[in-house]
Order: sequence, then structure tokens, then C-alpha cells
Amino acid sequence: MNFSVLMSVYVREKPHHLEQALDSLLAQTVQPSEVVIVEDGPLTEALHAVIAVFKQRFPATVSVVLPRNLGLGLALNHGLKRCRFPIIARMDSDDIAMPLRFEKQLAVLQNHGEIDFVGSWIDEFFGSTDNVISVRKVPQMQQDILHFAHYRNPMNHPTVMFRKAVVEAVHGYCDVQFFEDYDLWARALQAGCCFYNMQESLLWFRLTDESFRRRGGISYIKAEIRFQKRLYRSGFINLFTFLKNVMLRLIVRLLPNRMRRFIYVLSIRK
Repeated sequence: MNFSVLMSVYVREKPHHLEQALDSLLAQTVQPSEVVIVEDGPLTEALHAVIAVFKQRFPATVSVVLPRNLGLGLALNHGLKRCRFPIIARMDSDDIAMPLRFEKQLAVLQNHGEIDFVGSWIDEFFGSTDNVISVRKVPQMQQDILHFAHYRNPMNHPTVMFRKAVVEAVHGYCDVQFFEDYDLWARALQAGCCFYNMQESLLWFRLTDESFRRRGGISYIKAEIRFQKRLYRSGFINLFTFLKNVMLRLIVRLLPNRMRRFIYVLSIRK
């Protein structure tokens, strides 16, 4: 089955991390038919060099060059339009796909025509994949995913493989800062799309100190409240769930970075 890989990269990405992400695509037991890389605004020469080397190794690479940084959601929409195949695998520019990821997810979509989105767990690591500090587990079946989605993101975005036509039918990604993926899942669930999570890790997800800094502070809190309001106004969650979600998140987001990291590892991600 032909499929595309969709990735977005921006100027602050570390070249070595991008190189590792792209190398993991070449190490797949089932190779993609194309890799679409969205350059979300001007990149450094070092990042351009990594992409150029990858294109030599994998000629079926499509670059989508955006003159200015648009943010992840809008950048992915530009890439989505350039993907030529009916199945699309998301991939982040700093994560590492495990070798069997595409083979296993394609088998699910091939054998279960009713499934529109398939994801998996992730092994979260610091520095090296030998240093896995936590596993983010997400529910397997549709009803459990729907329930989970009322409170937390039910899919690990960089592991998701989906049917292009379904994402286009719900108008793709929206410009919802920090929550582009969660917003897409909520709209797709409301539209009756079918989700499934494989109960195993298929990707190493990179954590850094910056990962935790981004999840705190006033700007993140404001964005999170806006998103929760969006879920409430769309009818995806009720008023009680909205208030509960906001209060719990406010407590965590206002904590010092070190404490937020501690809670993340020991409590939030089990």
C-alpha cells in the first residue's frame, strides 16, 4: 500500500535531531512512497544540509517551502495538500520511529477498513533512547478513546497514521496553538471517525527541559483555556468537564518547571 510521511520542521530544530528522525524513516521495514517535509519558515544552513543529504538517500522527498513561520497546524495543512497517497503517517522532526512502526500500522489499516486513525504508545526519553524515563500509554478502542479525549489528548500525534480523505473531510488541522492535533481528534470523533491505538510503543519521543518549559507559564495557560472553551462550545465536553479540566491544568501549569517535570513523569504519564 502506498503511503506518505508528513513532517514539519522549523528554524529552532536541532540538525542532529532532524537527522536522527529522518534516518529512522530509512530504517523502516516498510518504506514510505514519499516523504513530504514542510519547511515552516526560513531554516538554518545546517538544517538545509540535513534535508539535502536525505533527499540524496531518498529521492522521493518533497519539500514544501513556506516563506514565513505559520505554526504547526497551518504548516501541516500545506503539507497535507501535497501528499499524493491515501494513507499519511505523521512524523515529528525530533523523534525516532521504531523500525516496525509503518509495517504494523499499515497492517491495521489494510485489515480494518473501518479504522480511520491508528496510533500507538510512545517511549519518552532524555538524550538517548537508552534513557527511557516514561511510557505514554493511550487507550486502545474507540469508546475508551472517546471517553479519554474528554479529559486528555487520546492520541500520540507523531505516531498517528490516518486516511487522508477523512482528515480532509473534517477540514484538516486548525490554527489552535499547542493543540492542533487534539483539536483534530475531537472534531473527527464528533464526525464519527474510528480511532484505534496499538498497545505497544512504536516511537521514541524526545523530551528536553524545553519540553516542560513550553507546558507552563501564562501564555500556555491562556492557550489551554482557549482550547478548552473551544471543546465546550463545540459540544465535545460539558460545562462540568470544562471547569474540571481548567482547574486541574491551572495547578500544574503554574508550578515551577522542575516540579512540573516531576509530576509529569510520576503522575500524569503512567
